[in-house]
Amino acid sequence: MARSKVAVTLEAETLNKLDRLVRKKRFRSRSQAIQEAVEEKLDRVEQSSLARECAKLDPNFEKSLAEEGMSEDVGSWPEY
Repeated sequence: MARSKVAVTLEAETLNKLDRLVRKKRFRSRSQAIQEAVEEKLDRVEQSSLARECAKLDPNFEKSLAEEGMSEDVGSWPEY
């Protein structure tokens, strides 16, 4: 995957914590640590956006949509 360089400004204490993790071999480099941190944050943002959208759904309406027409189809389903 293509990579791009970016400049990041961090508070001194944050950078110290990051460097300690790199020294302890938790990450190969600052870049790897920051890459993973950004990816995790983006995943959480996407998950929370999905959760907010799901919370807007009406469970009863969604259930009725899911069950619509199922009674006719159930007889043709294979036995497991």
